[in-house]
Amino acid sequence: MRFKFHLLILISFVAVIFLSTCTSEVATPNICFQEDVLPLFVSNCTQSGCHNATDKVAELDLGNYTGIMKSIKANHPFQSESFTTINSGSMPPSRKFTKYEKDIIKHWIKAGAPNSSNCNSCDTTYTYSNRIQPMMNKWCVGCHATGNAGGGYDLSTYDNIVLSIANNKLNGSIQHQPGYSEMPKNGGKLSDCDLAAMSKWLNAGHPKN
Repeated sequence: MRFKFHLLILISFVAVIFLSTCTSEVATPNICFQEDVLPLFVSNCTQSGCHNATDKVAELDLGNYTGIMKSIKANHPFQSESFTTINSGSMPPSRKFTKYEKDIIKHWIKAGAPNSSNCNSCDTTYTYSNRIQPMMNKWCVGCHATGNAGGGYDLSTYDNIVLSIANNKLNGSIQHQPGYSEMPKNGGKLSDCDLAAMSKWLNAGHPKN
């Protein structure tokens, strides 16, 4: 009887540990490489002097799928150099990834690290708080933030984003129009869905909604 009691206690303890471990991860459904994973690498890891096509620190260009996969072992996040470095907090030096961002990369790797795109339906609404600001955080803030304002532009707040709109600077850059510095600097253009949402927001007078 005492053995069964102790066994029951042990099983209950293991179950609690297992459930707490499972629920500690942020839910990240429908993870798409092009729209969810690539922006994290481009915005945070490909600045000048880092892991881009020109500098290739540690022989890594993290601005595209092929380059990223050189430090990724599909299905095994904790055997993937890029993820373990990010997860430890040692990289990038200018900004630490949030738990949510780490979970995005981890679950993408666990799913086989596919070069996937268009995993979610296109949302072209232009609400600043739900659409534009998250887009800026995903693609731009790694290079354009307080204390690390690339090109002199801090895109981490609404007021500073508005300053970048003058003279078509923001739109010209993300649309890769002639005469403007193409952004994201070390990645391709934003998706058609993101560009459409940005255009709607700008044409509506860039409301802070």
